Amino acid sequence: MLRGVPRTVRLLALGAFFNGVVSFTFVYLFVYLTGPRGLSVAQAGVLSGFGGAGIVAGNFTGGWFGDRYGHRRMLLTGACVSGAVLVSLPLLPLTALYCVLPLAEYASGVVRAANSALVAVSVPEGRRRQSFALTRFAGNGGFAVGPPLGALIAARFSYDWLFVIDGVGTLLYAAYAARILPAPGTAHPRPVRRPDAPGLWSELRARPAVPVLLAAIVCVDLVYRQQYSTLPVFLADHGHGTQFYGWLIAVNGGVILCLELPAAHALRDRAPLGIVGTGLLLVGTGYAVLIPGAGALFAVLMMLSLTVGEILYKTPATAYVADRAPAHAQGRFQSLYAGASISGQVLAPPLGGALYATAPALLWPACAVLAGVAGAAVLAARRLREPARPLRATGGDTPHTEPETSEKTETL
Repeated sequence: MLRGVPRTVRLLALGAFFNGVVSFTFVYLFVYLTGPRGLSVAQAGVLSGFGGAGIVAGNFTGGWFGDRYGHRRMLLTGACVSGAVLVSLPLLPLTALYCVLPLAEYASGVVRAANSALVAVSVPEGRRRQSFALTRFAGNGGFAVGPPLGALIAARFSYDWLFVIDGVGTLLYAAYAARILPAPGTAHPRPVRRPDAPGLWSELRARPAVPVLLAAIVCVDLVYRQQYSTLPVFLADHGHGTQFYGWLIAVNGGVILCLELPAAHALRDRAPLGIVGTGLLLVGTGYAVLIPGAGALFAVLMMLSLTVGEILYKTPATAYVADRAPAHAQGRFQSLYAGASISGQVLAPPLGGALYATAPALLWPACAVLAGVAGAAVLAARRLREPARPLRATGGDTPHTEPETSEKTETL
């Protein structure tokens, strides 16, 4: 399954696993703010919102900087800034958190966008799905270990140690990335830029299916992330405790770890937009399952449908955007996708919470319809015409014949 994954991507995946293990502070940030820092729930919500806006902004802009200054350079800069801020955060006064927490989250968003761009430029067009699947698998594997480890550290020592360990681990990740990325054939000191190259919006207009996909991802991420905001409230209102919700999230992680890599391998020759559209429809179907009731069986079926939909859409969508990106704008295309794919972190809690507070019976039908429309739009986008590619685009459409050896590493 990993035969076509380059060594650079395997090393990046190993780093993603380690980074996922130590990146546990955001899971306990709200508890830290309302506990040791003594903020009210409303104040903690505002500060967490600032942090969420920072990470979304970092995802949207990290690739822009990478196209200009190099994706390797932006990954190292973002990791160093994020790590240094996290290490110092427990020592800072409360008022300073309103500035430094968004900065740390912004830097982590830059790292995420740069990592995606590095994978994209390290793999020939049409062979990227398994590489993105591997990095997602590694990140999810690290996240499966990180939160329980963080809980143990907080219980045995203090929440302050979470930030210190996360910061030190992020700095070690930066050192590791600096070590592996300059390997021969995987990095250049500065990216190659073409002054006469078309602008981003011209490139997007030439590829009409890409903006449709990005808009659909924003819509479905708003729906998808209800599992972290309104879903636990909904379950609690219907008699299910925190432990049951925890097991549901474990189902999500377990299924992803078991099926994502085999699914990417099995579907590698399938047209990507059909797979993505089907995945978005399954996300909508998952929330539609909750319309009749909130029994345990309904909740488990919802999570299974949601998880299979996630497996089908996330990796192929990332690879599709990378395959459609021109070489000089690979980072910007990845930033657009990275920002769209995390936009629900900011949009889902306030919008879903407001609808659930005013008309709880409408929340799951609205989620099902929104994801359904997004899926239908992506399936319809398969008929949009795009200019001919210099190589036949594979990502499942046609087999890859010749790697773009002159371009694939120019922006590392």
